[in-house]
Amino acid sequence: IHAGLPRVGAGIVRRGPGRVNACGTIERAMSLVFPHTFVPWFRSVAPYIHAYRGKTFVVAMAGEGIAAGRLSAFVQDLAILHAMGIKLVFVHGFRPQVSEQLKAKGHPERFSHGQRITDAPALDAAQEAAGQLRFEIEAAFSQGLPNTPMANATVRVVSGNFLTARPVGIVDGVDFIHSGVVRKVDAVAIRRAIDTGAVVLLSPFGFSPTGEAFNLQMEDVATSTAIALQADKLLFLTELPGVRERREDPDSPIDTELALADAERLLAALPAPQGPTDIAFYLRHCVNACREGVERSHILPFGVDGALLQEVYTHDGIGTMVVDEKLESLREATSDDVGGILQLIEPFERDGTLVRRERTEIERDIANYTVIEHDGVIFGCAALYPYPEQRTAEMAALTVSPLSQGQGDGERMLKRIEQRARTLGLESIFVLTTRTMHWFIKRGFKQVDADWLPEARKRKYNWDRRSQVLVKTLN
Repeated sequence: IHAGLPRVGAGIVRRGPGRVNACGTIERAMSLVFPHTFVPWFRSVAPYIHAYRGKTFVVAMAGEGIAAGRLSAFVQDLAILHAMGIKLVFVHGFRPQVSEQLKAKGHPERFSHGQRITDAPALDAAQEAAGQLRFEIEAAFSQGLPNTPMANATVRVVSGNFLTARPVGIVDGVDFIHSGVVRKVDAVAIRRAIDTGAVVLLSPFGFSPTGEAFNLQMEDVATSTAIALQADKLLFLTELPGVRERREDPDSPIDTELALADAERLLAALPAPQGPTDIAFYLRHCVNACREGVERSHILPFGVDGALLQEVYTHDGIGTMVVDEKLESLREATSDDVGGILQLIEPFERDGTLVRRERTEIERDIANYTVIEHDGVIFGCAALYPYPEQRTAEMAALTVSPLSQGQGDGERMLKRIEQRARTLGLESIFVLTTRTMHWFIKRGFKQVDADWLPEARKRKYNWDRRSQVLVKTLN
């Protein structure tokens, strides 16, 4: 969806008083094409805008992403989330920046158990790197250039001593010196700041009650903060694309959603992580967050432009999401679903795939409908109309959103409708279709003559439409 959108403002100056048309051919082409892509896309995003307004997200970006030059675009995406009413805490990493500082000083760096050993020179390097990165991040949030996502944006950044830390100490005989772990997060102060509309910026530094500074892991800071705030989402922007469906195959598709139980089993089967390029390194933090009450945690690739927006505002996202339970629900419809069903079936009615149904008809028959809901959005529906005298029923309005086709939702819907029909003591179900005969035939339906239809249904049969009648016997 995103890849197909034309770029606004690239080579085009809009017509108007005192404005010059820099590229009239492109402008005319966009005036013809752009509304047909932008308007449906923007409407499809609306449910997520409504759902996430007022929610709290903790977003963490690895220092490798900043080193790769992704900070400016990432901050622009954060500003868009902020404009949509999302409360944000931004945690930045600085592993490569600290390494660069140490290299410049000619001091070797040391790691153990996947964590930096922070001696005095490393602590100085971490403080210098954190100060420089805070400066760059605040400058990025202060941008306001015309024709950029930051135009007219006013984002205030608040940072401070929100974290109390304790030393890692000595582990397996290794003294981590000034490396620490989060001991406490001042959730009240952070909540007060984000409730005023500010973005809270956290560096991976914490202080002991005696004022001693500790170098923390970004992942520990982000996870502890998300748990303390009981955030709605924890999102990691990392070098990794997410968890692959076939772990051993680097070209395997990304597993876009993992139930917490599945993520725990996977984590138990993986070797102990040695660094941030191991999937277990981030997965363990996602699992920990979900165990402690964070609704959803995500692993996203910072190498994909707009990954944050795609993960938040599209159905399948782009990375891996760990959830305490499956967000997708196959259930019977209620009156609250009428609007979602209408929005789902309208394009198929318009192109003639489905027979048009009025809102009053759907409201009247809503108890006949089954829906697939994902994260509050209806992505599939079907209706069952029984004819008990003939011990059969019609399955009507079977629809799956183009955004989730090919993922087995149609098959799941069919099985649920068959189950409902069996519960009613029926022996068969039938469908009328003009375009999807082969899909039903592959699933056990057989074509029959229209005269087979129950008499009551035959009277409503549209002979001009010439729909094919397909029947499946229920075992």
